[in-house]
Amino acid sequence: MKHVIHSEVSSHRKVSRLGQALPLAIWLLAAGSVLPAAAHDNHASHGLANEQTHSEHAYTLPALKVTRADGQRISLSEAIDDGRPVVLNFIYTSCNAVCPVTSQVFSELRELLGAERDKVNMVSISIDPEQDTPRLLTEYAKRFGSAGVWAHYTSSSAAAVEIQRAFGAWRGDKMNHQPITYLRAAPGKPWVRLDGFFGPAALLAEYQKTVQPRSARAAL
Repeated sequence: MKHVIHSEVSSHRKVSRLGQALPLAIWLLAAGSVLPAAAHDNHASHGLANEQTHSEHAYTLPALKVTRADGQRISLSEAIDDGRPVVLNFIYTSCNAVCPVTSQVFSELRELLGAERDKVNMVSISIDPEQDTPRLLTEYAKRFGSAGVWAHYTSSSAAAVEIQRAFGAWRGDKMNHQPITYLRAAPGKPWVRLDGFFGPAALLAEYQKTVQPRSARAAL
């Protein structure tokens, strides 16, 4: 059964590179410990380029099953639609360029969130399910678990492709994947798509803008 996927861009803007590029470059240097093999990774050359864009979409989740790192098999909607705000990305455990950076950002975002971290549904979905067993995902998650691990999921190869297509992230091969982070305030709300590398502080700012209406921020 084919699932119809709706993706309507309601807004799109480039994030100011003057305001973001320098802080991010400094952060990437500081996080260099997660990038020792990047120079040897086939997709490192495009992975470390950083054109940041922000857009809003209406994505429809496909009706399929995923397996959490602890082995529990649940539907994708159960994994994502638990009522909390969502921060989501795609990774694979043998990646040496894009994924360690984005996972480190997720880890540091959790640190910045502090006591609020468990009120956020942070999700990483493998795009290499043939390799990424629940055991490997658990080991990978622990590498970035200084502020507690978040949910990591694997699936079948066909499901992984379908999920990426649903989020407009399918590039034909795992080596071509891009750094993309997805934010959503609540079920039924639009998804905010962040293309490019966003450092922890920048991602926190985007998260706060997503979950807190502009009128509420202005009243603070």
